Amino acid sequence: MRAATPPVRRGLRLWTRLTRSVTLGVRTMVLSDDGRVFLVRHGYVDGWHLPGGAVDPGETAVAAAVRELAEEGNIAAEGDPELAGLYLNAGLGRDHVALYVVRRFAVRGPPRLGREIAAAGFFSADAPPAETTPATLRRLAEVVEGVPPAATW
Repeated sequence: MRAATPPVRRGLRLWTRLTRSVTLGVRTMVLSDDGRVFLVRHGYVDGWHLPGGAVDPGETAVAAAVRELAEEGNIAAEGDPELAGLYLNAGLGRDHVALYVVRRFAVRGPPRLGREIAAAGFFSADAPPAETTPATLRRLAEVVEGVPPAATW
């Protein structure tokens, strides 16, 4: 499945702004002991991202982070993920993203690839793929290198 064209994405963002209230999403940064980070490439948008998604009604943000990590990476967090930051997704204006960090985890098997997740894997945190999104690179710099966090995603 190809990523949506820019006019389609702009139209979807406008529709979202007009019809949604404040939303909350999560992203999870899985860091291995040997300095690698787990990233996913979606089938519907370009670039490599931290796994994540929406917080469902009645679900806590940390539960959503654990669920999304299991769904997108087939990875189980061991212990509670650490909240690293809360960001405004400036592209949508009403969307907020909670970033969690997981350092203890178990890989349950290969990621389940399909329409949502086109590719996934562990990459060097200091040399991620060239197509890694700018927001993902900023979050890596904040968590791994200690760069002061930004307010926006």
